[in-house]
Amino acid sequence: MTVRYPRPLCPGDRIGVTSPSSGVPKELQGRLDVAIREVEARGYEVVVGRCMSGDGHVSAPAPDRAADLTAMLTDPRIRAVVPPWGGETAIDLLPLLDWDRLRAAEPTWLVGFSDLSTVMTPLTLLTGTATVHGNNLMDTPYRVPEGLLSWLDIVSAPAGHRFTQTPPGRYRATGFDDYRTHPDVREFTLDTPGRWTRLDGGGDGNGGGDVEAEGRLIGGCIEMLCNLAGTPYLDASAFARAASPQGLLVYVEAGGDDAFAICRNLHGMRLAGFFDTANAILVGRTSAPGTDSLTQHGAVLDALGSLGVPILADVECGHVPPYLPIVNGAYGRVVHTSDRSELTQTLD
Repeated sequence: MTVRYPRPLCPGDRIGVTSPSSGVPKELQGRLDVAIREVEARGYEVVVGRCMSGDGHVSAPAPDRAADLTAMLTDPRIRAVVPPWGGETAIDLLPLLDWDRLRAAEPTWLVGFSDLSTVMTPLTLLTGTATVHGNNLMDTPYRVPEGLLSWLDIVSAPAGHRFTQTPPGRYRATGFDDYRTHPDVREFTLDTPGRWTRLDGGGDGNGGGDVEAEGRLIGGCIEMLCNLAGTPYLDASAFARAASPQGLLVYVEAGGDDAFAICRNLHGMRLAGFFDTANAILVGRTSAPGTDSLTQHGAVLDALGSLGVPILADVECGHVPPYLPIVNGAYGRVVHTSDRSELTQTLD
């Protein structure tokens, strides 16, 4: 399998907006409008789909959401699809998507995180189409901190493009902005210093020594992907054999479940083979709670420490702002030393 990169976006191209999982409540429509205008300001035309309602936990019945997403991903006039955000039960789309049609179509960028992992990661694994795990549409108006990129920067990059992102050294520890009262907020409140932490072999941030590892990138949200473990939708080993015999860089992040749940979920994913070809594991920074006897870092080590590969935690690839976009399928190189942390991705 060859990784398929959608062609880079140019001004005048169309970007589709639909909600494969949760829609947008009326009281948050203002933020959606601000986000759409931000994309339009880059010179793109925005097309809003039929499945956007925020009246329930999903935007529409599963067949309608699957049809809307498939239509956008296979429409040659739409070059990227960016949902407003994730949700809870996008898993109901998987048996309804027309995978043969998606595989045959010219690839289109799909961007998002959280519950969108449920669709994006299988899309890369099953069709070879690169997808972007990163800030979603509602996050797009925020100014990007130094060292990081927006998904808009990535989807407009040419084939073969190589880019490096570095942690800004600060993150947000105080929750999220209230889009109801401040729909036009554009500045992240990064109120806490933080850096990447090497979990295996030490505990002081780099106790296991320097890390340098390579491989194609694949991963997503733990709470979502764990439900696909052992199914054809999450066969990372088959993807590695077909597209990355040199191995993978696997990334995971906890959205909100406590440390016991994350520990169980990661054990299940490991038993199902998701980490079998990992050359290193990146773990997103999380605000999810620990327990009296187990931290979130401890949960990762309990489940994955025996794999014998470097494990880097507190990477900006999760639910805690800011966001470091990762391209599923891109060739990655991660470096972590006492004074340097970076992830380089190549669209080849």
